[in-house]
Amino acid sequence: MEKRAYDREIIDMAASLTTEERHNFMNIIENELQNPVELFGWNVWLGWLGIDRFIVGDVFLGLLKLLTLGGFGIWLIVDCFLIGNRTRAKNIEKARDIYSFVTRRNVAA
Repeated sequence: MEKRAYDREIIDMAASLTTEERHNFMNIIENELQNPVELFGWNVWLGWLGIDRFIVGDVFLGLLKLLTLGGFGIWLIVDCFLIGNRTRAKNIEKARDIYSFVTRRNVAA
């Protein structure tokens, strides 16, 4: 997912909430979402073990990357370019879940 589209969607979600909901939403977002730059660092440092994929939540791909030692080095290099977008895609899924949780919680109250 492109960074601008990612940022825009997070901002739109936050803007549609009440002040209390926005506060709760942003607190949860800060604690739950992964930093794409941090995952890039994990990829460079221990990417050949699949650590970056495990952190993102792609367990199967992490195991595959671990067993092939980073795809014999090729997958490691490719992930330097892909891990940021994959992290943002996983983050936006989490953000949508958090958004629905925050809005449902206040409707039920």
